[in-house]
Amino acid sequence: MNARERVRLALTCRPPDRVPKALGFFPQSLPEIAPTAPEAYFDLDIRFAEFDPPAEQSDFFDYLADLPPNVHLGNLSQLRTYHEWGYRPELGPARPLSEVETIDALTEFVLPNLTAPDRYARLADQVDGWHQQGVAVAGSPPHLGGELFETAWRLRGFENFLADLVARKALAHYLLDQVTEALMHNVLVLAEAGVDVLLLDDDVAMPTDLIISPALWREFFKPRLARVIRLAREVDPDVLIFYHSDGNFTRLVPDLVEIGVNVINPVQPDCMNAAALKRAFGDRLALWGTVGTALTWDRGTPSQIRREVKERIEVLGEGGGLLIAPAYDVDFAPFENIVAFVEAANAFGEY
Repeated sequence: MNARERVRLALTCRPPDRVPKALGFFPQSLPEIAPTAPEAYFDLDIRFAEFDPPAEQSDFFDYLADLPPNVHLGNLSQLRTYHEWGYRPELGPARPLSEVETIDALTEFVLPNLTAPDRYARLADQVDGWHQQGVAVAGSPPHLGGELFETAWRLRGFENFLADLVARKALAHYLLDQVTEALMHNVLVLAEAGVDVLLLDDDVAMPTDLIISPALWREFFKPRLARVIRLAREVDPDVLIFYHSDGNFTRLVPDLVEIGVNVINPVQPDCMNAAALKRAFGDRLALWGTVGTALTWDRGTPSQIRREVKERIEVLGEGGGLLIAPAYDVDFAPFENIVAFVEAANAFGEY
């Protein structure tokens, strides 16, 4: 069984030969093994297809050089879209649309051109090349061109956008319609390129619960997300739909299953009860992640990581439905902990 077959079986809640593994849901860069990509170094089951950066990069490099040395905002793909959308969190609370008060004023804002053909000309060939190697391919829209809640509040400002959802609903709907159109184009490109897993992400939760009420999420985000998923499946009925949110989004899980999500991530063990989700949705919903808190990854020991991987596989792996991965970014984790994770996944993951 190759990695692509293994991932498809696991994410459709059927048992593969072993539990597939990844280190996250976007490409990782680990200085300890550079220039080799972790996906190849650790023989992971997923590769990640991304849009190319803009052809003209000088403004972006000026932006990087201007960042304070203690600022850590994310990977280069995220930083490129932050720059293109005018989102500069390191400069304070001002946002590109924070002063907008009417829809007429909002119409003057032109979304960045993330959908120019030169941004995705290589995608189909990239996906096909990985498929020929027998590995699964996950595809993610550009960071701020792939989210709804996060993109909207980054443009409007967090408090502004939360007020929009309650008191300025027409403004919120208009902005979300524009962002959704950009997302739909990007999703269409990825589905046509043949990715196995479409990665959708939107951090709508905090560690204890949702940031907004389920009612607001169902009013503003559920129908738009459903529309995006329908479009992807019109192009490729077999594409697997992945949904990421940090924190505790348990109250949205039934809705996500209803609109066609196949797998959720990262199912952080200090925020969500993965075993309960497995019991409730185990034949319809797969779990991607589940391993470790931020403290465990950054300050824990390899033996702690190995024990947790073993426990997750024993509790969550039965019958398929698990792609094991860290539940937090491993940017600052000791390399020894990452090695322990991969070794444990290999040792305990066979069915």
